[in-house]
Amino acid sequence: MESTSRWQGHLDGLGSKERETLLGTSLSRRFTTLPLWLSHPSNISAFYGLLVSLALLLPYRFGNESSSWFTNWVFHSALIIAACLLLGMLSLIIVSISKRFPVTPPRSILYPMPFVGFGLLTISQTGILTLPAGLIWLLLLLPGPMYVHLSWAPRWRLLCQLEDGINPFEAMDMSFVEDSNGAEEIADGDEELLSVVNALEDE
Repeated sequence: MESTSRWQGHLDGLGSKERETLLGTSLSRRFTTLPLWLSHPSNISAFYGLLVSLALLLPYRFGNESSSWFTNWVFHSALIIAACLLLGMLSLIIVSISKRFPVTPPRSILYPMPFVGFGLLTISQTGILTLPAGLIWLLLLLPGPMYVHLSWAPRWRLLCQLEDGINPFEAMDMSFVEDSNGAEEIADGDEELLSVVNALEDE
């Protein structure tokens, strides 16, 4: 827990908006309580794959009369976890290159998707309806890696920068100062014109 307390010490020097960007919502805040090595995006994505695999245990057991159902479940679970882990690693690579900041994922869409996919898989396994397997696996697997890509991987990169004593918002502050200086140059000492420019920027 030493690494967590170290970046939290740097966090105290940031403003409220910066802290909100770094900590995120309730789900991301839970992950920020973990050490950075444990909350690596690939680990978080693989953990989602593990949860999906555990949810698939009952459909595989009771929807398949073959005696090799457990072997199939272990094999497919390993593929799911490995795929999610690789997607998490790929997201971190993309974020490291693009330097993108966290984006709030569409929770109203992503959160129900695993449950819908699980329900469709159960229906398909029981033989009531024949449903496209691609749609089922998309609904099951997309939410976790998508959350990691949009929200957690960028946030983890910022936390690592803060861990190293680097202010991840420093470049933004510099650009803001440069914009302010540009407004002052446009006004050229005219206080009334400067106030109008600042008002337009605030809007």
